[in-house]
Amino acid sequence: MSYRVTFVCTGNICRSPMAEWVFRHHVEKEGLDVEVDSSGTGPWHVGSGADPRTVRVLQRNGYRSAHTARQFQPDWFDRYDLIVALDAGHLRELRAMAPDDAARGRIRLLREFDPDAGDDLDVPDPYYGGHADFEHVLKLVEAAVPGLLDHVRAETSLAREA
Repeated sequence: MSYRVTFVCTGNICRSPMAEWVFRHHVEKEGLDVEVDSSGTGPWHVGSGADPRTVRVLQRNGYRSAHTARQFQPDWFDRYDLIVALDAGHLRELRAMAPDDAARGRIRLLREFDPDAGDDLDVPDPYYGGHADFEHVLKLVEAAVPGLLDHVRAETSLAREA
């Protein structure tokens, strides 16, 4: 069975689809058995594509970007091995929604996986910004991917040993 990772931001049109496609690119490149998707904490953009600025930044940097926004549902906790929040607000919302301690234990902040992140673990929302803000988010996501890949490799190797 595949290891399952989902990324969660506010509306699922900027940060989480960007993280999804960057991480998916690296998972596929390495041939890992990992399913990757994303969602938002709110319903505002359900059914919409990713923000055009997200798509543009992804494509300019060699990533794919097909996407339809959706809202994270409380009964989805059992679907995922790892739920990756993009900022502390999403982390709080997901933890409050989690049915138990086991589910809460599968929720992490993306930048926890970046050893150079320091104390600021939020990926800022670029929605009200410009192109540079979206590029900045991409850099933050890319910086966390190696550590996230290491974490997933360790988790999947533990599961194989069990």
